[in-house]
Amino acid sequence: MAAKKRVSRRSLGSDLKRVDEHRIKPHEYVDGPRLTPEMLGRMVVKKRGRPISGNARRLLTLRLPVEVIERWKATGPGWQTRMADRLTKTR
Repeated sequence: MAAKKRVSRRSLGSDLKRVDEHRIKPHEYVDGPRLTPEMLGRMVVKKRGRPISGNARRLLTLRLPVEVIERWKATGPGWQTRMADRLTKTR
């Protein structure tokens, strides 16, 4: 594998100081259309992410013997939910 070649400021071929000093001027803002009140009125805000559950859960780290975990996993998909259900049952 070839070693990475170091890049010096001279080999870049650009004036980084001039680039850093550039300030965008008003006439350079030609990318998008002007938003009108009508456009803003038609705007729809979409919420993302998982909805808040009525049955909130809290993350917990618990050390269990490997045999116990393997036995629960062997019961198939949903084993964590079944384990939680069993733990919440009272005698």
